[in-house]
Amino acid sequence: MLPEKNQNTERSFIMPFINTKTNVSISQEKELSIKQQLGQAISLIRGKSESWLMVNFEDNSRLYFAGDGKTPCAFVEIKLYGAASSQEYENLTEKITEIISSELRQYRTKIVPQMRRLFFRQIVQNERS
Repeated sequence: MLPEKNQNTERSFIMPFINTKTNVSISQEKELSIKQQLGQAISLIRGKSESWLMVNFEDNSRLYFAGDGKTPCAFVEIKLYGAASSQEYENLTEKITEIISSELRQYRTKIVPQMRRLFFRQIVQNERS
């Protein structure tokens, strides 16, 4: 159930989603560590917190980087409902790249982050049509 929307809750309600695809295996221990760090990192976006964050991991994906399917790589997609400043996007991208690189360093993983801005009202209207 969605909370009632008003000026005080609108900004904090906006749910972020971070999806990480990689062609390497992520242990449950690493996954939990990354999830926890992403939960802290999302606060780099004003009004966001782990309490609304949704995270997904897709390890052992068939990803090709520069035409090579053997190079360890990760694609990180961040969806934010609402808007943030360019600096907030830059800071979050830098932090997430640092987290994934550090946690998957044994593979020397190449990280490809992508930021996507979606607006909640547009999604609600599209779902109702």
